[in-house]
Amino acid sequence: MDYDAIILGAGGAGLMAAATAGQAGARVLVIDHADKPGKKILISGGGRCNFTNMGVEAGCFLSDNPHFAKSALSRYTQWDFLDLVERHGIAWHEKTLGQLFCDGSAKQIVAMLLAECAAGGVDIRLGTQIGEIGHADGAFHVAGARARALVIATGGPSIPKMGATGIAYDIAERFGLGVVAPRPALVPLTLDPAEMPFQTMSGVACPAVATTAGVSFEEAALFTHRGLSGPAVLQASSYWHPGQPVSLNLWPDAAQALRAARRRMPRAHIKAALSEHLPKRLADAMDARIGLTTELANLSDAALDAAAANLTDLTLHPTGTEGYAKAEVTAGGIDTADLSSKTMEARKVPGLYSIGEAVDVTGWLGGYNFQWAWASGVAAGQAIAAARG
Repeated sequence: MDYDAIILGAGGAGLMAAATAGQAGARVLVIDHADKPGKKILISGGGRCNFTNMGVEAGCFLSDNPHFAKSALSRYTQWDFLDLVERHGIAWHEKTLGQLFCDGSAKQIVAMLLAECAAGGVDIRLGTQIGEIGHADGAFHVAGARARALVIATGGPSIPKMGATGIAYDIAERFGLGVVAPRPALVPLTLDPAEMPFQTMSGVACPAVATTAGVSFEEAALFTHRGLSGPAVLQASSYWHPGQPVSLNLWPDAAQALRAARRRMPRAHIKAALSEHLPKRLADAMDARIGLTTELANLSDAALDAAAANLTDLTLHPTGTEGYAKAEVTAGGIDTADLSSKTMEARKVPGLYSIGEAVDVTGWLGGYNFQWAWASGVAAGQAIAAARG
């Protein structure tokens, strides 16, 4: 054999698997069609890479098997990756909701992973097409190289301008692995312009609780010229399916606040109360939606409660998403039912591993998907090294 493992994809998961296996003595080759490694890492977090999250746990991930991610995440934690970051002298800071970022640049994370690969003697071939994959006599044949193990770490089709494709699913199906239907996740939602005058609100952001399919996220919501975005909406989008509504709570204590406003400024209209809490353009739009034209003093409790319901449960009906072009990740992917949760190896194809975004495990916004990349990469890397005997 030329190598113990060929890893397809020089992203976060692939480089982590390569470094882990290489440093444990395995001969590893990484192949990627891109001209640079870690392209998605470089653009993440506004160029500072939200590399993990303090709050990582299995419940923060979507999968047809919600238990699948537990093993890898428990064996390589956010604290383990943070230790690696600190050993490489990379300064970092914590932002809201446990999100960890580099003080400097995402380039530091890529450089760290490449240094770890170099320490393991890993060969990396960039600008190399995968082509046909052969499999015979216990060996995988790719791009003129042979290895006992093959690792699918090519990610999903999100952000195609970065060269992302669905090749992982083609490879999986070639070897008889199931694929859970992929779809864009952490993605802006589109709305029918007739549902609300959003054309006038593009760029308006405000705190909100976004709810769909019984799941809620509290952070910022952003109105766009096509619909909804912002962290709260991106989080909810991963759980949203066509035909389901999305509810925004823009003002949790609106009922009490409107009553208080009626006492404070009885001659004012409801728009004045809205303007105290909401951005002006959003207040204007909600005033038009509520449609009350009389002074606050003339509004009954029931009328105020009905107005408040528009603010605490603004129910909208997305027409779709902005697709893979705007999606941060891909939900769905290689079916975990066909993989070992401990090693990431295919149950029926010895030596074939699947890791990272290619697998049907999708994390929340805020560093969770990177932690899955690191953890699943380490799991596969350790298994590959152990298989050498």
